[in-house]
Formats: sequence, C-alpha cells, structure tokens
Amino acid sequence: MKRIRRDRRRRAFTLLEVLLVAGILALLAAFAVPALMKQADKAKIGIATAAVGRNGPIAKGLDNFRFDIGRYPDTSEGLAALFKAPSGLDDEGKWKGPYIEGTPEELRDPWDNEYEYKSPGEVNESSYDLWSRGLDGKDDGGKEGSDDIKNWRDK
Repeated sequence: MKRIRRDRRRRAFTLLEVLLVAGILALLAAFAVPALMKQADKAKIGIATAAVGRNGPIAKGLDNFRFDIGRYPDTSEGLAALFKAPSGLDDEGKWKGPYIEGTPEELRDPWDNEYEYKSPGEVNESSYDLWSRGLDGKDDGGKEGSDDIKNWRDK
C-alpha cells in the first residue's frame, strides 16, 4: 500500500511579500491620485463652462425670459427671475416660467458657489454677463489669468 504524504505546511504569503505588494500599491496610488484629481477639476471646469456658455441651460432660460418679457432680468432681479416672476412687471401674464428646472438654491456651480449675473453687462453691454467664480471661489472680475469661467472671451 502506498502512503499518501500530507504536507503539513500551510501555503500562505510571507510578511515580506505582503509588504512588497503594499509598497507597490502605495507607489501606484501616489501617481494615480493626483492624475485623478486633475481630471476631476477639468470635469468641473467643463460643467461650469457649459452652464454659463451661450448654449447652456442658463442662457436658454435667460433667452426664453427675454422672448416673453422683452428684456433680460436686471441685476437686482438676478437669476431668481427664471424661477419666479419678478415683482413690478408691467404685464404679469407675460411671464411664462419657470424657465429652468429646479429651484434658485440649486442653481450653483460645481464648487457650490452661486453663479454671478449682471444685466446689462459690462462686457456684453447689449445682454448680460454670467460667470462662475471658479475653483478658488473668488470673484476676480474677469482679470487676465483668473480662474473665473465666464460667458465672454478675453480680448
């Protein structure tokens, strides 16, 4: 009769192997995490650019407001006029809104700041200026080199 030998040693990873794998994973994470963060920032910039752009949802709401009322909301009425009829309209029946889905509180940029709005605009004098304060959350006034995302091009 043949005897079957059983290997009593357990098969497992040694401490050195586990530490080596953990080190390699940490090294990979050190390179991957900053790259992913840059991609997240790029995505947020893209979202804000689309929102304030001439074909974005805010611009379409403002254009629809102008078609119905005959003008853009002024600075004091702000973007809230897209959700609720501003007081003092000559003909309350002209307002056919809301012109954007949601609530004024939900109309925020990807960094959770309110969009800035001015009408008539300083740059777009015949319409409006619309911008996001960007990543730093500071209104740089459209200065060159600022991270503000705006609906006009620098000259």
